Amino acid sequence: MGRCWERFLNEVKAVTNDDAGSLVKPFALLGALLALGMIVGGMLLGMKVRDFKRADRYVEVKGLVERTVKSDSATWPITFSETGDQLPTVFAATEKDKDAVMQFLATQGFTPQSISVGSISVTDKTTNQFGNNSSGPRFMVQETVTVTSGDVDRVAAANAKTEDLVKAGIVVQSTQGQPSVTYTFNGLNALKPDMITEATKNARDSASRFAADSGSKVGEIRSANQGVFSISAANAGSATGDEGVADTSGDGSIMKKVRVVSTIDYYLTD
Repeated sequence: MGRCWERFLNEVKAVTNDDAGSLVKPFALLGALLALGMIVGGMLLGMKVRDFKRADRYVEVKGLVERTVKSDSATWPITFSETGDQLPTVFAATEKDKDAVMQFLATQGFTPQSISVGSISVTDKTTNQFGNNSSGPRFMVQETVTVTSGDVDRVAAANAKTEDLVKAGIVVQSTQGQPSVTYTFNGLNALKPDMITEATKNARDSASRFAADSGSKVGEIRSANQGVFSISAANAGSATGDEGVADTSGDGSIMKKVRVVSTIDYYLTD
């Protein structure tokens, strides 16, 4: 740009020293200004072309980070039911079952603060207009006692002893294909900063290897996508929870796998 200004000054000096007359000087000055504009425009165009070429040279890489963590909370609903033709009798049996469940949980070391009792559900077969009401007990009373605790190991150990309730004559309900205990990990926000930093480093390492193979160097970041964090069972490949049941969500696994894949574009320089 300094040379352009020098050329412009020379053009102006030539005009001011010209003896052709005052009428010619304005046109000569105009020509000098046009010449300067063409020179500066050419330089800017060249810079834009170089920037365009630079913007066209980049590599997209991904940075993967995985961490294995332990769940910090467990929710264990214990649902039990009784059936019969006399509602008061069925209700009394359900209350007896509830007392037995509460006693079982106390022996496993759970405090009353970690136990909640849900509402009672009563089903009367005679009110079902589309079912077969001629066979089986008329009433079914169902109730749920839920344990919520941060001591996931204690919950897992107690859950493994559920058969003690069954041996006591309590009909414990379960949902096929679903774990009886849901384990959750609530510490994701504390992990995010370090995992994003590591993912970015891994992405840059990949970009550096690519650049070295192509005879280039890694430049600045062109664009970046943090990626979505996911939490699954640590053994997600087998999709089996700690109880040995199918669990595609990972809710039944104490050990979790936290995963993030960041996508970053890096400029390539010579």
